[in-house]
Amino acid sequence: MSVLTKRFPSAVRYEQDYAAWAVQTASAIRAGRMSDLDWSAIAEELDDMGKRERRALSSYLRNLLMHLLKWEYQPERRSTSWELTIDQARREIEDILTDSPSLRVELDAVVAKEYPRARRDAAKETGQPLARLPEVCPYPVERILEDGHYPERDGRER
Repeated sequence: MSVLTKRFPSAVRYEQDYAAWAVQTASAIRAGRMSDLDWSAIAEELDDMGKRERRALSSYLRNLLMHLLKWEYQPERRSTSWELTIDQARREIEDILTDSPSLRVELDAVVAKEYPRARRDAAKETGQPLARLPEVCPYPVERILEDGHYPERDGRER
């Protein structure tokens, strides 16, 4: 039982109701009641927050890479929906990087990790043989994140 739960009978434990715990913890911090805090749960939550940011970045990058491959390797199926998905992923990634700029230094590693997954997904969605798609990500990070960039097979820009 945490100190917060002992001192305030109506206090909610981290494991019981995360949202209520977060509000009560923030309130205790703002009021300077540091001895009332469940420091172990706070440390766990801070670790999880960093992991969630990295997972979100990975997920948006994987989806963006998949759609860039689909855009390039299946031009006859291009649609406003694909374009919107590409644009949305870029906005979400930029929001994550604005909130957590330290993740920018990890972009190359995240792209290298997520590209093989995106490649497999793009092959499945397009019906293309996996061997037709490049084994290594053909897009530099700057181009992946560049608003308005849509790859073309012949090197032309849209």
